[in-house]
Amino acid sequence: MSTAPAPGPRDAEPTTPPDRPRPRPALIFDDPLDQQSADDTDQGWGERAPSGGSAADLARFLDEKPPHHI
Repeated sequence: MSTAPAPGPRDAEPTTPPDRPRPRPALIFDDPLDQQSADDTDQGWGERAPSGGSAADLARFLDEKPPHHI
C-alpha cells in the first residue's frame, strides 16, 4: 500500500479572479527613432567625459594610441 498522494491535474495554473480582468497589452504608435538610445551619446560608444586642458588631451592621445604607432 502506498502513502503517496493521489495525482491531480498537472496543468493547473493559477488564474486571475473572475472579478478582475487580465490587463491587455497596449499598442504604442510612437516613432522609435524619435527617442534617444544609448548609442546616440558619446558614453554609449565608450568615450570619456571631456576633462579639458592640453595635458589631459596629450595623456588621452598617448593612452589611446594604437600599438603600431609606438
